Amino acid sequence: MGFLKGLFGNSNGSDEAAAGRAEKDTKKVPWLALTTVAQLNEIVERSKTKTQVVFKHSTTCGISRMVMNMFNSNYDLEEGQMDFYYLDLHAYREVSNETGYLFQVMHQSPQLLIVRNGTAVAHASHGAITELDLHKYV
Repeated sequence: MGFLKGLFGNSNGSDEAAAGRAEKDTKKVPWLALTTVAQLNEIVERSKTKTQVVFKHSTTCGISRMVMNMFNSNYDLEEGQMDFYYLDLHAYREVSNETGYLFQVMHQSPQLLIVRNGTAVAHASHGAITELDLHKYV
């Protein structure tokens, strides 16, 4: 029972670790589904006034899932600083292909693209995604 108590905290809420987790959990990535090629043109236009982020994710890849979870758990931007798009590579293959062509990046999965002024100013794949400092691009 002590093991479960350590994971979930105690019921009276005085567990400091649980409070810290709850505070961190309040910031969630405000994902927008990227499902059409037309949205890529919107991303280009919006990138002229606000940084746009595209996360290309393979729903069948354990590494992609792990990186997505790490990205989600480390997210700490304020609301509205960037727009975040989630692209399911398998469900929207055409959108994934066009993303690579439009932003001139070789396809990888998982992959994160940071778009400003219509171009990919940074991109990373696999574990390097978590090393990108999004604050530099706000």
